[in-house]
Amino acid sequence: MSDVILEARRLRKQFGGLAAVDDVSLSIKRGSVHSIIGPNGAGKTTLFNLLTGTYKPTAGQVFFKGEDITHVPLHRRAHLGLGRSFQITNIFPNLTVLENVRLAAQAMSEVNFHLLRRADHFKSFIERAQQVLEWVGLADMAGLPATVLPHGGKRKLELAILLAPDPEVLLLDEPTAGMASEQVPELMATIQEVRRQGNKTIVLVEHNMNVVMNISDIITVMNLGKLLAEGTPAEVSANRTVQAVYLGELYTHTEG
Repeated sequence: MSDVILEARRLRKQFGGLAAVDDVSLSIKRGSVHSIIGPNGAGKTTLFNLLTGTYKPTAGQVFFKGEDITHVPLHRRAHLGLGRSFQITNIFPNLTVLENVRLAAQAMSEVNFHLLRRADHFKSFIERAQQVLEWVGLADMAGLPATVLPHGGKRKLELAILLAPDPEVLLLDEPTAGMASEQVPELMATIQEVRRQGNKTIVLVEHNMNVVMNISDIITVMNLGKLLAEGTPAEVSANRTVQAVYLGELYTHTEG
């Protein structure tokens, strides 16, 4: 089995005359935390959207576990084992915390078309939801309406929704966006706990350099649509080109 689980080969995405991603290749190793960073306009979000299937590339390919998924639609990628979050929380505010996660577990199953049946018909999905809520630290809030959670709690709930179908790869888009600084360490700990519990691969687009440097195995640095540098946090921190283009500015930036 290859240790590369997700791979981009010479990806390019043009919007009119602008190449937002220009001939970018990267390999994401199974079980790693791989962060994609860069200044505004670097192309990191476009690259992320190419990996998730939100955008189709102008050129190049995306592979998941060795298979070409370049033209596989977004919803099918979820069934293959790729789960993604969004910068804006994506929850059902009037359902309970548990129901949000239970529906997510059920949606990827063979009974996903019975969403309106009584929840007690689906004991295994409830148990899965309870397990995931325990992982992310929301078990005590399972019976509360999702709308009453603070912003940090809603980000945790979104992570739980993402985990419920048990994807192999989690693609997290600015998970600390909008969070108060004191909430960020708790979310970092939650992400690390998820990784330990399920041997997940995590791909992260994130502005908060404290988060990136503390939880990443590998960091890919983008600039002007191209791959500028790649390496461990120590290697990226010591890279003079990265320092000159980006890193000094980012260390003072604490919000997504």
